[in-house]
Amino acid sequence: MRKKILITGATDGIGLETAKALVSQGHQVLIHGRSQSKLQRVEKALSEISADAEVESYLADLSSLPEVESLADAVSKNHNNLDVLINNAGILKTSTPVTKDGLDVRFVVNTLAPYLLTRKLLPLLGTSGRVINLSSAAQSSVNIDALTGRIKLTDDLNAYAQSKLAITMWSHALAQSMKDTGPIFIAVNPGSLLATKMVKEGFGMSGKDIGIGADILIRAALSDEFASASGKYFDNDAEKFAPLHADVIDQKKSEDVMSAIESVLQA
Repeated sequence: MRKKILITGATDGIGLETAKALVSQGHQVLIHGRSQSKLQRVEKALSEISADAEVESYLADLSSLPEVESLADAVSKNHNNLDVLINNAGILKTSTPVTKDGLDVRFVVNTLAPYLLTRKLLPLLGTSGRVINLSSAAQSSVNIDALTGRIKLTDDLNAYAQSKLAITMWSHALAQSMKDTGPIFIAVNPGSLLATKMVKEGFGMSGKDIGIGADILIRAALSDEFASASGKYFDNDAEKFAPLHADVIDQKKSEDVMSAIESVLQA
């Protein structure tokens, strides 16, 4: 059955490979990127995969929360339903690690933007949709002051790891709070050190086959094996569902992170 799938960060890396595969399978794919020229090139390339390919593109800088809201509004204006949201966009190293609002850009792009986008698109996802969140094998306890911008993190990997635990935490928290009233929420480590721009820039290496990451995202988005996996974490390095980080199931820590996320978005 043809599905309607939105992928953030779909102009390169795992997002692009996932989009190519999904279009090839006949699904309707909505792609997001932050460069208009790249979006246009990718939309054209994807549309040429098959005669009946159905591709739309959406421009937004996910380090800007107002642009995230505009992205959600644009998708909602054009569609009244969405089968899958893949929150793929992410960032590790950047020359501007702090946003104009004083927030760590890793937390904004990797944690806050996907949360805000997801919340605004919940009416389109209904109870049968799926939200696939890109987590990581790198997960570190969240410093609430860093999440809210009260202190600055100087270590790129530490900031990244905290942001990836935070997205895993809100995935589990929403799954627990919404249960049968919302979509499925699944956090996925697509595989460590894959051949992405992030890995090349962050670790100076070419990385492993990027198709490993695309394959697991497609399985999580579409296969029956994930149909009852809401709130779980899939570790593609181990090729199985893995235990959640202790902080995810710590009620106090989970509530603190969720409150911090909400406070930033309401500021």
